[in-house]
Amino acid sequence: MTDARLRHGRASLALSFFVQGVTFALLVTRIPAIQDRYGISDGLLPVFLAAVPILAGVGSVVTEKVVARVRPRVVLRWAQPVVLLALLGVGAGSELWEAALALGVFGLSVGALDASMNMMGVSLQRAYGRSIMLGFHAAYSLGGIAGASMAWAGAHWDLSLLVSYLPVVVVLLPVAFAGSRWYVEGKQEEELGAERGKAGSVSFKLLMPLCLVMCFAYIGDSTVSNWSAKYLQDVLGSSEQLSTVPYNVYMVTTLLGRTVGDFGVRRFGAVAVVRSGSVLAAAGFGVVAVAGGAWVGMLGFTMLGLGLCVIVPQTFAAAGRMFPGASDTAIARLNIFNYVGFLVGSPLVGALGDAWSYRGAMLVPMVLVLATLLYAKSFGAEPARYGGGHERPRTVDVG
Repeated sequence: MTDARLRHGRASLALSFFVQGVTFALLVTRIPAIQDRYGISDGLLPVFLAAVPILAGVGSVVTEKVVARVRPRVVLRWAQPVVLLALLGVGAGSELWEAALALGVFGLSVGALDASMNMMGVSLQRAYGRSIMLGFHAAYSLGGIAGASMAWAGAHWDLSLLVSYLPVVVVLLPVAFAGSRWYVEGKQEEELGAERGKAGSVSFKLLMPLCLVMCFAYIGDSTVSNWSAKYLQDVLGSSEQLSTVPYNVYMVTTLLGRTVGDFGVRRFGAVAVVRSGSVLAAAGFGVVAVAGGAWVGMLGFTMLGLGLCVIVPQTFAAAGRMFPGASDTAIARLNIFNYVGFLVGSPLVGALGDAWSYRGAMLVPMVLVLATLLYAKSFGAEPARYGGGHERPRTVDVG
């Protein structure tokens, strides 16, 4: 495979991550508006929030089976337009069943999208022979910033969901589909065929520490995604307009952390990076829990972004390196715990917030993120490190 083709593949995959970041941010930062549009009660809202990750987990399981016959790039090429159209459906409906249908399609397709994107990212990282996975997730964070900014504008000018979503879908859908022409995987045809034949070689016992880390990280991430707007508005007394900002702040700091994260992994190793991120994220939750006003809450979300941002990409990368002959299968299974984290995190924080207090609820993800320290060594196996003397000698640096 030529260096130019790898570069084009890397750029097109980064574009896909960016588009997904925009799409997801537009959905989660307008949850209060979606709730108002469809008349979803506070009691029913956690059910809707839980249904999306459940269906996304189903989509990831299905993707594991599909990529045994169809390459991940094919799954990604068709899943991304469906996700965008489902977002548009959320904005276009008016009845509760329409919201349920659109969010159901969104969940199923986003599971396929997330799994296939990360399969391709790990495959390209293997071809590069050095850590580049954080860069893809940085593109996702950049998309999240753009999406959250659009959501802020929609709330500021009191735009309907349809008016907010339609221009985005009209622009991004053809861009994403055109970019999919340059998708590549960093494995040769014979390697892909061999991997499909080794699906059963993934040991769940070996994968479990990474699954737990993924779950803990997404419990933290889902707390920010699904509850930051309501937390600022209901607990810290901010306006609806200001309540869209925490997710944006979170994504900005996530972008900054991921932009330099690959250099940190090459210089210090994944174990040190994951440990540092876990401690900083836990401290961020602590600040959010004791915040006396909106701006102190912003500081906590800033710390959260810098801390959590490194954990998920490194977990996917570690799984791919742990099972080099069956990385697609390992990533599809690991990706399920992304949604387990969302499934547990969103209802848990909501239930604790209603029964106790939302401040107290923030302490739960804080403790779980700290628990990541117990499993940090799972990132430190010799094959799992890039840079600092751990480069694969046969690999050419393609930029």
